Amino acid sequence: MAVPIITDRPALRRRLARAAGRHGRDARFLLDRAIDDLMARLGVVERRFDRAIAMSGFGRSLADRMVESSRTGTVYQMEISSALAVGANVPAFVGDEESLPLAPASVDLIASTLALQYVNDLPGALFQVRRALRPDGLLLASMFGGQTLQELRQAFVAAELELRGGAGPRFLPMADVRDLGGLLQRAGFALPVADRDVFTVRYANAFDLMQDLKAMGASNMLAERERTPMRRDVLLAAAEIYQRRFSDPDGRIRATFEMISLSGWAPHDSQQKPAERGSASVSLADYLKQE
Repeated sequence: MAVPIITDRPALRRRLARAAGRHGRDARFLLDRAIDDLMARLGVVERRFDRAIAMSGFGRSLADRMVESSRTGTVYQMEISSALAVGANVPAFVGDEESLPLAPASVDLIASTLALQYVNDLPGALFQVRRALRPDGLLLASMFGGQTLQELRQAFVAAELELRGGAGPRFLPMADVRDLGGLLQRAGFALPVADRDVFTVRYANAFDLMQDLKAMGASNMLAERERTPMRRDVLLAAAEIYQRRFSDPDGRIRATFEMISLSGWAPHDSQQKPAERGSASVSLADYLKQE
């Protein structure tokens, strides 16, 4: 069965290449938050990962932070665009999450920030990651969940329904945290965990928000997107609706982001395993009677 093409991957590479020089400015705050979260989760793992991959960190920040960690040995940086690998402080190579250039059981840790939501075949990408990990190797990743930019989505849908009679494709579909936990299991990971963090960022207006998204390379990259420029009246109407529906008393607008953190281990005999069915020594019925 063919995988549906949702993301325009060539467009993604071009936009991230253009955005590469903008990282390090204010627009990278989401990436910084994702990296901070990933490094905190790595820090509580009481073991060392001799060979680690900073996968699609949109620049060298993730790899640099991993090098500074006492939990990693040699760190390699993988980016979807050569422009993002320029100036890397570690060995760097160009690779694609949809066709991972890693040999089976070749690395101990793969870390990825805010990239997996752009793949067309997420189950396949997770399977490739799990296959590349050595037994007892670890995946740490983050991606956006379905509540992300819900206000902007609603504003554009309302504006286009009013002015065009229908809404065009503008936003990537995003997975639910429960679905992502299931996908980790499906890909063969042991001890899978999927957590979510929902937070609000405030802007002066919708145009400032959209400028930040553009600076991050996160503008519309759907394969079925409209190729003509957005109509000015639609853009202005969406900004007005956003301001009217989602502003605080001081006039600043709210933008919701849902960041989902994933972790999973390549199976190994030393890992904790669930008890076999029927192995309990006390029945639930007897316990409830005691209560």
